[in-house]
This record gives sequence, C-alpha cells and structure tokens, in this order.
Amino acid sequence: MKKFVVEKEFWELFPEAQVNVLIIKGMDNHVDESDRNYFVELLEKGKQDAETFLTEEVFSQNPVVAEWRTAFQQFKTKKGARSSIEALLKRVSQDRNFSPINPLVDIYNSVSLKYAVPCGGEDTDVIAGDLRLGKAGGGEPFFPLGADSDSPALPGEIIYYDDEGAVCRCLNWREAKRTMLQEETEHAVLVMESVNAEQAERANKAAEELKTLVDAYFKLDSTATVLTKDDRSLIVG
Repeated sequence: MKKFVVEKEFWELFPEAQVNVLIIKGMDNHVDESDRNYFVELLEKGKQDAETFLTEEVFSQNPVVAEWRTAFQQFKTKKGARSSIEALLKRVSQDRNFSPINPLVDIYNSVSLKYAVPCGGEDTDVIAGDLRLGKAGGGEPFFPLGADSDSPALPGEIIYYDDEGAVCRCLNWREAKRTMLQEETEHAVLVMESVNAEQAERANKAAEELKTLVDAYFKLDSTATVLTKDDRSLIVG
C-alpha cells in the first residue's frame, strides 16, 4: 500500500493549513477529440471566474497572489519560484487562453482557476514508495518537463517527494516529469493546499466541484479527504 503523508515540518510552518485530497482509481484519461469543445469551454469559464480575484491594478497586490508570496517566504525556495495558482492568474491577467492538455489536467485547472486555489496531481502508479510533503534535506533529484539536467531540491525547501526524489518543488511550484499526469494514467492523487481559513473555505468548495466533475466525466466514484495537522496521512494506492 502507498500512503500520502504530510510531515510535521509542514504543519510547523503552516499550523492553520489543510490539504484537500482526491483519490482516483481506474480512469481512462486518453484525449477524445470529440470532447475538445467541452474542455475548451470549461477552461474558458474557469478563466472568466478567475478574473474576479484580480481586483488590483498591480498584480502582486491581489490578495491571492500576495498571500501565496508570503507563504513562500516561510521556507527556502528556488529564485523566482511562485505558487501554481499565481502562474495561472498571471496568464489570466495577460488575457492568455488555456488549451486542453488531457481530461484530468483540464478539469483540475478549470477548478483551480474558478476558486483561485492551487491544485496539482500525480500518477500514483509511478510514485516510488510513499508520497510525502515535507522539508527537503537538500539534493533530492528533480527533473521537470523539458529539462535536460537535474535541478535538485534545496535544503529546507518544502517539497513533495518519494523514494526516488522530488515530485513537486517549492510546495506547488513545479512538478517532476516522472510522476506527471499523462493520457496513460489510470490512478491518480490530486491535492489542493490551503494555508489559512479563507483559502480552506474556497478549497472545500473547489474539492467538492472537482469530485463532481471527475466522477461525471470518468464515470467513477473518487474519494475525497481533508488532511490536517491532527489527521495527516492516508492510503492512496
């Protein structure tokens, strides 16, 4: 059995945090071109909803962006690393469109945009041993999509990792190619991190909609869970 464990070092930095988790088993994530318009419209609607979180003329002063930048100041990060939701909101602020990638990624990106919460996912069949969220010792191997060389984690960096190295660096900044969600993925774990109560409220709504969309499209029954400092692990595969 594989577990997902959020280590105590994470909770020491973010005592009010929670991590919403969705476990998906037995899906067919292959792209069906006949569904392309559905995902184009889903992503466009997410983009439109995301605009409600961009109320300040200066991008960095928007509350969602500012909160995550403050959170990233609590641990060692690679220079220029930003939260995944900031990256999405930046594209919205530039009026850039979102093109479909694969069904599961498109669904979680649309929800991430709508509720302005970070969301990511990994292929649980590829994870080596348990998946953990905690503080890096430094040197954990990391090969993101498109990289030609290793970009190892820094000591004190908050990362997702398994027995083979870093899975996602700087909390939710960038993920490894090794465990990324692909068309061949059949079993997956999706996560949404929140570091305060207001974010958690939005994440709970996002997680509910995410489960609804996933179950409807893939015709399955996924499992939703919330991890906190008092209940910080679960079986994912």
